[in-house]
Amino acid sequence: MTVSTSSMRLLIREQIPRPVVEASTESAAGSEADAEARRLAAAISRGDESAFRALYERYHQRLFRLALVLGHGDESLAHDTVQSAFVTAARKLRRADSEEHLWNWLARVARQQLSHAWRKQRHDSTVVAMEPLPDCAASAEPDSVLEEILDAALTSMEPEDRQLVEFFYFDRLSQKEIAGRLDSTPKAISSKLERTRDKLRALIKRRLSHET
Repeated sequence: MTVSTSSMRLLIREQIPRPVVEASTESAAGSEADAEARRLAAAISRGDESAFRALYERYHQRLFRLALVLGHGDESLAHDTVQSAFVTAARKLRRADSEEHLWNWLARVARQQLSHAWRKQRHDSTVVAMEPLPDCAASAEPDSVLEEILDAALTSMEPEDRQLVEFFYFDRLSQKEIAGRLDSTPKAISSKLERTRDKLRALIKRRLSHET
């Protein structure tokens, strides 16, 4: 496989088991998602590039959100973590029993990559004036809680700051594209992004400290 390393009013009628119908619908959707996860994993193990692209498109944003919180708001580290996690998936993913199994596998790889990056930084004598690093990237908090931390941090930001973060990190727009949408200049967007990064990083750290 060639892979760059480089989501009532009528009482009698209401006796129709709506919850059962909804559960059945959800179950069917879950079964389809599980089957798709198994298909993707199997295809990737055979070197199918289209399956790898589908995996990336399906999980990239969620994995980045997780890595952003685990990395305490360091978006550069989060991007590197996600890239490394998908490179590992291209090389080592062999099977998945369900969508949950596949996501947990990717999340575990991301945690391992973060731990590796932090250990490397600790022993890199060229790194100076570096912030104290966590002992381990594998947070005790479940993924859902970590994602809620990011959502809460984003919600507490000013709307224009939140929009900028979503454009740049989640919609993956370039600074030039964002400038066009906001009737601004790439230079102004770059400066605003830098300030917004600092705000988001501080909010994530604050909320993480409240959770621990």
